[in-house]
Amino acid sequence: MTKEELLGRLNDIEWDDFEVKEASGGIPKSMWETVGAFSNTTGGWIILGVKETKVKSVSTYEITGIEKAEKMEQDIISTLRSVSKFNVPILATAQLLDFDGKAVLAFYIPTSANKPVYFGNNLNNTFVRVGSGDQRATDIEIDILMREKTFGMKSEMEVDGTGFGDLNTQSLQTYRRRIKDYNPDFRYNDLDDEQFCIKTGIISRGKLTYGGLLMLGKGEIVQEYIPHFWIDYIEIPGTTYSDADCRYTYRMPEQENIWEYFKVLLQRLRLYVDNPFMAGPDGFSPEDNSQLYCLREGLVNLLAHADYFSPMHSTIRVFNDRIEFQNPGRFAVRISDKPGKVKSVPRNPNIIAFFRYARQGENAGYGIDKIMRWTKLTGLEVDFESDITSSTVTYPLPSQKGGQKGGQINIDNENISADNQCNTHSKGGQKEVVRNSGQNQGEETRARIVEAMRKKPEISRRELADIIGISPSAIQKHIEHLKEAEIIIRLGSDRKGLWKVLK
Repeated sequence: MTKEELLGRLNDIEWDDFEVKEASGGIPKSMWETVGAFSNTTGGWIILGVKETKVKSVSTYEITGIEKAEKMEQDIISTLRSVSKFNVPILATAQLLDFDGKAVLAFYIPTSANKPVYFGNNLNNTFVRVGSGDQRATDIEIDILMREKTFGMKSEMEVDGTGFGDLNTQSLQTYRRRIKDYNPDFRYNDLDDEQFCIKTGIISRGKLTYGGLLMLGKGEIVQEYIPHFWIDYIEIPGTTYSDADCRYTYRMPEQENIWEYFKVLLQRLRLYVDNPFMAGPDGFSPEDNSQLYCLREGLVNLLAHADYFSPMHSTIRVFNDRIEFQNPGRFAVRISDKPGKVKSVPRNPNIIAFFRYARQGENAGYGIDKIMRWTKLTGLEVDFESDITSSTVTYPLPSQKGGQKGGQINIDNENISADNQCNTHSKGGQKEVVRNSGQNQGEETRARIVEAMRKKPEISRRELADIIGISPSAIQKHIEHLKEAEIIIRLGSDRKGLWKVLK
């Protein structure tokens, strides 16, 4: 940290990674709380030799300096590196800055891989950073910190008592088809299913990995080993819960695994943003620059970074003016005002790898840049919030699109039935709240089918089902409707023929 950077920080309104202490009487006792708090979260700077004066919640700062700065620096570093004060060594770095003859010490405390960090040989002396202050950790927060010890490793561990037969066969087949469509040169495409799973890390030494089970497992097996697994998606017809006409217009039923959630969620989110059709398995190309592409990166990040062993669960809330992605667990790194320099560390590295094999996500750490394209596309800034228990990414919608399409995607979807709380009608002049009509949705679905056939005349019903997000039997009903309306015809056989669009 340079003198200019320090002065710039002092002019900021609030910090969660920066703490100043006067230290006029020696090492301040509160320093150890801050060291522990930074170690248990995402790290930060402790500055000694700066006095803070607060009047009516407004702080001013004065550089007072410290005496015998070099000795204090050595004493602090020695204490942090030993285990006499803390339960684990703290590998801090120190800088000595001079301001017109006044010495200021700056210590950078990195996040620790051995959480929880506490001092005095007492677990109750575990502190976490909350906003710009240090707080004693609750029992729930200590439990979260305990799980942090396996950050980046748990998803690759083997699940005893599981094997290849515990995978959802349909999920595996659609996943492999997605890889072949988007990544045809993938080196394991020609292997049989079991060898494919071994080579990609879905299976290790005959057992499913936790990441493999979460990604493609049968629902009952996933729930047996990860009982809190659930991604809750709700559409609320308002800007807050309180101003909504009803609790929600749509709530997605539970899916068996991450891959099934991903497919359905992606099609659902398509309803709320600009998403020009692209000739691809899910309706856009790997290099698409649309709003949907930004949301897809956010969705992959949500699924790859979730703490699936937390009692909390991942949630997606669609309001009239924004879409909120919330995960249990903190961000692995601090999201700065320079997103291009952020390299995120995935909580579940093999899950992000599974998405990357299918070209459905960026290399670990670079998806943040894609998410930030939202600002360029909409003129609205993505908001990131994180604490030890959860992390939230909010996409402001460029227009009032959210909460208005309750249940549409499910009208013709035999596999996913809508849970709608707004099936009411007006009485006595009161406001009417109803779902959008199935007729309008059917027309929209058929228009997308026709557009897909224009782009790819040889497209199969199975591919159409993947693109539209409904079952093959529902696709067939729409095709029959289009044939009767003389909008399309089939040239050749069902297996080797082509679609021709007449209108």
